Amino acid sequence: MRVQRTFAFLDLCGFTAFTDEYGDAQAVTVLGQLRAVLRAQAENGGVRVTKWLGDGAMLSGVDAESVVACAAEVRDRLHRDGRLALRGGICEGQVIMFEGDDYIGAAVNVAARLCARAAPGQLLVTGGVASSIPAHLAPVPLGELTIEGISQVVDVLALDATAAE
Repeated sequence: MRVQRTFAFLDLCGFTAFTDEYGDAQAVTVLGQLRAVLRAQAENGGVRVTKWLGDGAMLSGVDAESVVACAAEVRDRLHRDGRLALRGGICEGQVIMFEGDDYIGAAVNVAARLCARAAPGQLLVTGGVASSIPAHLAPVPLGELTIEGISQVVDVLALDATAAE
C-alpha cells in the first residue's frame, strides 16, 4: 500500500571517534541524551521514531512541518546541551508501507543519503518540503544535487544550526 509520508534520518557526528576517545560509559550517556530528547520532541510533535539506528534514528510523519520542526529542535537542543553535533536529511514522498511498520521507496533513500551528505549541525531538506519549513529556520537553497540511486536531480535546501540561533 502506498502512503504519503515525510522521513528524516538523524545522525550524531563523530560518534565512533568519541566512543574510542571517551569510552563506552560516555558513549552510552550521549546516546541516552539523544534518545531522551528525540523521544520527547517526537511525542510532542506527533512524529514517529520509526527506527533507532545506533547513533541515529529514522523518523516518519504524515505532516512535513512537524517532522522538520522535530528534527530542528532536536538538533538545536543537542547543539546547546550535547557533546556531539547532529546532522540530518529530510524528504517527503509516496512510499510503500510494508508489513504495517516499515517503509520502502525513494523518499526514504533520499532522506538517508542527504543525512550522509549533511555537515555537522546541518539538516538537508528536499525542495518538496520547502513550503513546510518554518520561516525562523532560514532555509538556504543549495540547488540541485545528484543523489546516488535516484534518476532525477533533487532540489535541496540547508537548515544550518547557526541560522537557527
